[in-house]
Amino acid sequence: MRTVTGPTDHVVVVGAGLSGLACALHLLGAGRRVTLVERDAGPGGRAGRARLGDYLVDTGPTVLTMPHLADEAFAAVGESLDRHVELVALHPAYRAGFADGTSLDVHTDGDAMEAEVRRFAGPAEAAGYRRLREWLERLYRAQMRRFIDTNFDSPFQLAHPDLARLAALGGFGRLDGAIGRHLSDARLRRVFSFQALYAGVAPARALAAYAVIAYMDTVAGVWFPKGGMHALPRAMADVAVGAGAELRWSAEVSALERSAGRVRAVHLASGERIPCDAVVLTCELPAAHRLLGRAPRRPVRLRHSPSAVVLHAGTDRTWAHLAHHTLSFGAAWERTFDELTRSGTLMSDPSLLITRPTTHDTSLAPPGRHLHYVLAPCPNTAVGPSATAWRDLGPRYRDSLLAELERRGLHGFADSIEEELLVTPLDWTAQGHAAGSPFSVSHTFAQTGPFRPRNLVRGLDNVVLAGCGTTPGVGVPTVLISGKLAAARVTGGRTRASRPSNRRPTAPTGAGAHDPS
Repeated sequence: MRTVTGPTDHVVVVGAGLSGLACALHLLGAGRRVTLVERDAGPGGRAGRARLGDYLVDTGPTVLTMPHLADEAFAAVGESLDRHVELVALHPAYRAGFADGTSLDVHTDGDAMEAEVRRFAGPAEAAGYRRLREWLERLYRAQMRRFIDTNFDSPFQLAHPDLARLAALGGFGRLDGAIGRHLSDARLRRVFSFQALYAGVAPARALAAYAVIAYMDTVAGVWFPKGGMHALPRAMADVAVGAGAELRWSAEVSALERSAGRVRAVHLASGERIPCDAVVLTCELPAAHRLLGRAPRRPVRLRHSPSAVVLHAGTDRTWAHLAHHTLSFGAAWERTFDELTRSGTLMSDPSLLITRPTTHDTSLAPPGRHLHYVLAPCPNTAVGPSATAWRDLGPRYRDSLLAELERRGLHGFADSIEEELLVTPLDWTAQGHAAGSPFSVSHTFAQTGPFRPRNLVRGLDNVVLAGCGTTPGVGVPTVLISGKLAAARVTGGRTRASRPSNRRPTAPTGAGAHDPS
């Protein structure tokens, strides 16, 4: 594995998102002095926090899987995730609702899910689910150490027996076909293939290898941190300070001072100069490239994942049929992905993610009130409406979303809203996200593994990248790995295979008979 050359005693990490915080903790654990600089007033990056009146809102991801990856970062400095964040295992992980009026609770426990699939679709599909679950577990084992939790220096690293194992599992076929070999019910196939949207590729075109995301969602478990997702980066920042890191808030980097092929200092917009031995840039790729003065040449221009419209709503009521996470599928499927990734039009029959964090933490809202987070995928600004078009389009789309929620059984939703925040590609663009997408570079084959933007910077001996735009990719688990991999580039440390731990976070309590979430 190639590493940073020369001295690495003092490392400046730019960006206090999950990847930057994970990187800082792994660097501290390896004995490096770390200064972490963040343009915002506190930690989190995408996993930020906003206050809407008396409501506390997570502005980024709402789904936590593979918490042992966060625990690895805490363990690097002799701490543990359990000591600082209370996690609740979600049962069910999701509730899926379909256009025909049926619904399915998605359990990560194999026996519970098999029973639910039998109730929902019959014994043949239940048997198919068991085969699918076994295949997902084997796929995860074949991929994680060799293709996800690893630093690539060359495509030739793919020439390994694990590649043959992955091929034998059908990993280079198409995702929808791989799921269809086990399940014939179209509704069930959606539950195990919608995750392709995270990768920015339609299931009909995505590699079956991306079913590893479905493994994380439907087998490994889904968790909720008390205090919201922002509790995780907040705890990581606190532990980093306790381990000796210097954290600078509201500190925007304006330039990198370079000489003889190395960055010698980081300059802040305030005028301060921070000398350093190495730098890890976890900001968005366009921002990193501006600081570096150039973007690496690629034979084909980078493609970005679809974007999303998010409505954060503080309401005076809730609805009994919602779980903590509810997937509300429209009748359309293939057409939806074509609209999002090719024609660049808004979903004519949307599939939505509705999250209600107050299901397991009432402190996020005033007494008797609730938070609802409604995510509607939409085209990014490279294929769909421009960022500026969303100034007028946003309010109209918000109204159409509310009407759709009413049609899907959330009667009175619009009237229940006391506080709200609408986030569109205009806002993502203002935050520096390329193509107005918070999901960064898509996971096409040409942008995956050794073909994804590398985390070492050519021409500079002591600069490393981390975050969702580089290795290994998009999502909370992968950006945590990204931080670890970046730290290994600095320290020369070997990365360990990432395996779910035997830890058992707090189980949810007090669930009613009609609300098993």
